[in-house]
Amino acid sequence: MAENVRAAELAGLAFAFRARAVAIAVVSLWLLVLVPWPRELYYLAAAGLFFFLGTIPFALRRHRHAWAIKLGFTVLDVALMSAVIILPPPAGLGVDWPIQTRLRTPEFLYLLLLLGEAALTYRPLAVLWTGSWIAALWSLGTWLVYGREDSLRFADVARDGSLSAEASLKVFLDPNYVGLTPLWTQVIATGLFTLLLAIAVWRGRGLLLAQVRAEVVRADLARYVSPDVADALSARAHAGFGAPQTRVVAVLFADMVGFTGMSEDLGPERAFALLRGFRERSCKVVFRHAGTLDKFLGDGFMATFGGLDGRGDAAARAVACALDLQHEIDAWNAKRTARGAEPVRVAVGVHCGPVVIGNIGADQRVEFTVIGDVVNVASRLQVATREVGGRILVSEHCLAAAGPAAAARFPRTLPLTLRGRTQPIVVHVAE
Repeated sequence: MAENVRAAELAGLAFAFRARAVAIAVVSLWLLVLVPWPRELYYLAAAGLFFFLGTIPFALRRHRHAWAIKLGFTVLDVALMSAVIILPPPAGLGVDWPIQTRLRTPEFLYLLLLLGEAALTYRPLAVLWTGSWIAALWSLGTWLVYGREDSLRFADVARDGSLSAEASLKVFLDPNYVGLTPLWTQVIATGLFTLLLAIAVWRGRGLLLAQVRAEVVRADLARYVSPDVADALSARAHAGFGAPQTRVVAVLFADMVGFTGMSEDLGPERAFALLRGFRERSCKVVFRHAGTLDKFLGDGFMATFGGLDGRGDAAARAVACALDLQHEIDAWNAKRTARGAEPVRVAVGVHCGPVVIGNIGADQRVEFTVIGDVVNVASRLQVATREVGGRILVSEHCLAAAGPAAAARFPRTLPLTLRGRTQPIVVHVAE
């Protein structure tokens, strides 16, 4: 899950960098319209430097200290933008106005764009960090201008008493006047905006983590069930998932007959390839019929139907899966014999009935599986195929539940006493 969250954060950083580039481009175009030549060169150079500062943490986004680097460059971003707003352009590029007048323009709003960039990273800390430095560095810059000897302050003018409205307006309109009320307003508004945005990002990150957890659950489920069933289950997954419960389930066991002897002749590498080919085809067939791959058992596997989705056609899907699996093996054997390889024979046993389904094991290792006599019978039916000579054995109870269409595919019926049981059961055989 940590890898999924990390991937989402990296995607957020990449999106934030692209949004930053777009914002710089828009502001640069606005500067070309607003600022006369050649003063625009100064601001375009600042925009280029600002873009360059963004490329470094973006290039290092996979570094182990990427977030520390990003936070450090955020301070540089705030410092650069504050300096460009407060400090006048070099001589010859700017207008001959007092530096105090630069605090009266609305360019402070550009600093808030940095909060928007921080919000795109899915990290509330980045928003709080950015907002704090905006308030701190802008306050520092304002105080430095406020403390200049040529600055005009209400505190100095009104030292001997309060001023009249006319006198106050005259002070306010003086080019060298600097007041602290706008600063407090900017700091308070920035703080509130930062807090609200951080809360929104925190809530968004919670939704992101929930989505990542759901995707992890879905990915884990997809290893056992078909993708569509995994989607449905992950959509309604809850903390009690895996609690033991009784359900009517169809169980299918399949096994490659004679694999031990084949692997002795093939050698480990080719035997591994053979087993992998069988498992890949088996998964495809089981998932095609919306089954659950319970476990692999050496050269065989156990699959269940109806345990997770609760559908009433579990027996029909299990029987159809058994027949489809044999068709898949026949097609595989056609390719194998064409290249001179030995054909593969797969034995299948199917039974259905009530079982207990849920998590079982210790705290360190938990397995989601089904327990019950149905499992034992299905396993014994698979083994009994060697005895009766068929490729698929299905219990009469399961075939009756599957419906008449499935029964037509099993022409042979016989009583069979399974190993470990005293009473025979009626089974149906497909060659």
